[in-house]
Amino acid sequence: MSQRLNLFDPDFRENPYPHYARLRRDSPVCQVDPNGFWMLTRHEDIVAAFKNPELYSSSALRMAGAPPWLGRSNPLVDSMIAAEPQRHGRLRNLISRAFTNVMVGRMEAYARDVVMRLTDMLFQSETVDFIPQFALAMPANLMALLLGVDPALQKRFKGWADDISGAPAVALDDVVRQEQVRTTLQEMDVYLREVLERRRQKPTDDLVSDLLQIQVDGERLTEEELLSFLSLLLVAGLETTTFLLTHIALILAKNPEWFDRLRTNDVLINPFIEEVLRYEPPNHFAMRLVMQDTEVRGVKLPAGSPVLLSLASGLRDEAHYPDAEQFNPERGVQANLAFGHGIHFCLGAPLARMEARVALDTILASFSRFELATDKIQWMHSLFFRAPTSLPLRFTPL
Repeated sequence: MSQRLNLFDPDFRENPYPHYARLRRDSPVCQVDPNGFWMLTRHEDIVAAFKNPELYSSSALRMAGAPPWLGRSNPLVDSMIAAEPQRHGRLRNLISRAFTNVMVGRMEAYARDVVMRLTDMLFQSETVDFIPQFALAMPANLMALLLGVDPALQKRFKGWADDISGAPAVALDDVVRQEQVRTTLQEMDVYLREVLERRRQKPTDDLVSDLLQIQVDGERLTEEELLSFLSLLLVAGLETTTFLLTHIALILAKNPEWFDRLRTNDVLINPFIEEVLRYEPPNHFAMRLVMQDTEVRGVKLPAGSPVLLSLASGLRDEAHYPDAEQFNPERGVQANLAFGHGIHFCLGAPLARMEARVALDTILASFSRFELATDKIQWMHSLFFRAPTSLPLRFTPL
């Protein structure tokens, strides 16, 4: 290619998929802006990188999430998502004792109650922005249950998540946004430390209390490790599920025939969710650092190079998914790459899938269709995530 692709270019933000297709065909290993990051776009190469954490280190996340202007640590990039294999294994072993499929199952009844309340509110207006009224409100309510805090704090949680996940996109000369991110990190740190202290003094039936009590071979999570995981849970858990629910609603609005097809054949509901994850994954990139000189498809990657693993491109790779540009839930695949791969496969994937299934069940039982109430979708300015900033919809009751 004669010119580097800029991942913040408005044309790319509007529709990145033709760009990914061109790169897979013509330049599957290339440099992109900002910062001249290397990018892998083919499914095979992305999976190979995930499977080799010694060569492709997750420590690259610290470069993106803790830029020099931050002037302090970022608990998100100090969490297990950026930990090297040995430390990651220790953290995952401890945390997984509390964050289990059994816990997810216990939360499903509460999730259904939340969704019913949110759905009732959608009937109250002719046009509703689906994101704050449903796509954000649902996971925020479940996050509040996990942490044992007031669900009314959802706007605060969302603001924190947006500021912290958006840190890699903050310009070096944007001192106002930089100060906002620093303030957010300080506020979240104070708040989460207060939550931990309250649970030490008075344990309750929530994830925080369970994490404080977990002990394996005499080891416990330290205060900083607890803070890092709770930060990860707030940011990644809230953002990923919000964007997944948003893409489900947008795809239903653009393809209303799926309302009837799913309603009359509920066996397709889980495959539909998997196809949404494949076709419009919430997270488009994972970042890694090449630890030694290596070569991929004849392109030399020098040691120390930051590399973006293009999950969204890999999930539309024609070599792995026939007719990859077509939305087809009946292809019957699991879009696991949307949640990463290998040792860093997302611990919260069962929770996100449960929330999506519960939401879709209730939507299908309540509405005959959605209709977009705008001619122009605005997309968020983020290096890693892709989702609309708002999604005004008109709802037709069943």
